[in-house]
Amino acid sequence: MRIKKVINNNILCAVDEKGNEMIVTGKGLGFKRKIGEHIDPALVEKTYHMEGKAEQRKLRELFEEIPLEHLKLTQDLIDFIKTQVASKLNESLLITLADHISFAIKRKQEGMEFSNPLQGAIMCYYPTEYRLGQYCLKVIREETQIDLCESEAAFIALHIVNAELNTNMSTMYDITRLIEGALIVVEYYYQKTFDRESLDFNRFVVHLCYFAQRLFQDKTIQPETDGQDASFHQMIAISCKKHYQCALRIADYVRNTYQKELSQEELTYLTIHLKRINMGGA
Repeated sequence: MRIKKVINNNILCAVDEKGNEMIVTGKGLGFKRKIGEHIDPALVEKTYHMEGKAEQRKLRELFEEIPLEHLKLTQDLIDFIKTQVASKLNESLLITLADHISFAIKRKQEGMEFSNPLQGAIMCYYPTEYRLGQYCLKVIREETQIDLCESEAAFIALHIVNAELNTNMSTMYDITRLIEGALIVVEYYYQKTFDRESLDFNRFVVHLCYFAQRLFQDKTIQPETDGQDASFHQMIAISCKKHYQCALRIADYVRNTYQKELSQEELTYLTIHLKRINMGGA
């Protein structure tokens, strides 16, 4: 590897023989070093590399802006998170989460803390990720002696879900709000309240999560080309009339709130899931 840029005495931006950029760290690694010089592999303690060029550039910029210990801490947290979730995490999680954690620590040291208005919803809809957020707060407290507020667990949880769904934070807030609104519609329609601890509730939230992701990424389910769709949709609408009407209410909510239309395929899948959770009987 050769030096592309000296970030500081302990961090270098390097390129390998194939031109791949990476960040390498090690005690004194960059001390009195110059661009173009070879790097002694024995001095390298850790290597950071992103597959995407844009992400690699963001990573380099982040190394220039935040303390190395915050990046190391975040990488350790992500290594643990990966053992606790089934989905593959987007590589950009290191960038977004390290940036968030470092900024949260800085704000705390300056006496500023933000509350998360969606904390209750996040805790309810993404319980696994929220518990991982709480775990992260515990580790941060142990490693830095900085006690971040509980709202930060919700922020961290959204970063994890964002990496699972391969979307962005703005969309994640929209997804969470859509789930919350859709659940209000469903409970009002059936005049029943979900058991938030039940498997049915978890199943429906997961469906709404992926449904909302498709909606905001304009990747809603499209009809097949075999010509059998229309009769299938009609059969579902007739045989599950009560649930289909609820799906239409959700479609109205989405149209009025987000100015997006649901395809017949999405309406059918919503109907099937509404029947499955049995909010209104058969």
